[in-house]
Amino acid sequence: MEKKLTRMEKSFCAHFAVSGSCEEAARAAGFAEPCRDGVRLLGREEVISRINRLAGDSARLFANLAAAGYHRLAFGDISDAVSLLFTECPDPERLAKMDLFLVSEIRRPKDGAMEIKFFDRLKALEKLSECGEASDGVKSLFDAIGRSAGDDGDD
Repeated sequence: MEKKLTRMEKSFCAHFAVSGSCEEAARAAGFAEPCRDGVRLLGREEVISRINRLAGDSARLFANLAAAGYHRLAFGDISDAVSLLFTECPDPERLAKMDLFLVSEIRRPKDGAMEIKFFDRLKALEKLSECGEASDGVKSLFDAIGRSAGDDGDD
C-alpha cells in the first residue's frame, strides 16, 4: 500500500518537477537537511510517481500554452499596433493598455518614422499544425494560404 505524502513532501515534488534539483526542492519545501532529505525522498516510489505525474502535467500545460500562443499569433488582432503606428507620441498609460503580442519589433529610425514588424502568421499556423493542435479548418486555411503564396505544402 502506497504511503500518503505529507504537505512538505508534496511541496518537494512540485519544486523538483520544476527545478530538477533535489537539494533546491528540499530547501524550498522547508526540509532541515536539504541535501540528505532530497536524496532520501527521491528513493521513495510514491515521491517519484508524484514527480512524474507533475512533470507530465507541466509538459501538457506548456504544450497547451504554446498552442494558445501560436493560435493568438496566427489569428490575433493587429489594430492596436496599427493605431500605435499613427500615434505621434504615445503616452505610457495608453501603451500599457495596448495588445502588442503580435509585434516582434518596433524601431524608430533616425528620420523619425516608426517601423513595426509582426511575427509571421504562416509560421504560427505551421507550428500549430506540427503540434497537432490545428483543427481541420486551420489546416485547410494554412494549405490555402500556402498555395496562394506559391507553396505547394510539400516541405
